[in-house]
Amino acid sequence: MAQISRASRTRTESPQNLPRSSGEADLVVVDTTWGEVQPLHPVPGVTTVGELELIELVAQGALLVDTRVPDSRSGHTLPGAVNVPHEEIVDRQSELGSGISVLFCNGPQCPQTPDALRSLTEASFPAARLRYYRGGMHDWMTLGYPVVSA
Repeated sequence: MAQISRASRTRTESPQNLPRSSGEADLVVVDTTWGEVQPLHPVPGVTTVGELELIELVAQGALLVDTRVPDSRSGHTLPGAVNVPHEEIVDRQSELGSGISVLFCNGPQCPQTPDALRSLTEASFPAARLRYYRGGMHDWMTLGYPVVSA
């Protein structure tokens, strides 16, 4: 049986957690050396969504929550997102309202949203009102969706 594992990381510069322009229209550069890949379903009862589901949920009134701490935001976020850092989410859970909240961070390698989801559900926040956009800023940007200044 083949052993599958992530390639070793040899980059010597500081990792870049968000894609950046390549200098050519519609092409971005992605740094694969940062973070640790997170599970697709980090918290039981919380539904993981992709880009199309996120767009539909927001159109239906869901709250879009950027769980990144200010230092990891790199100056960009998704349009319409509010910032509630993962380390403050339990204390600020009243800001999530009574509907669906879609939480995201930097992407599949980022632990901030899984941490926020665990903290909320451990504090008895209903998992059924939470959605996890695992792709985060990383996938959003690589797919060419718009971003705004954070």
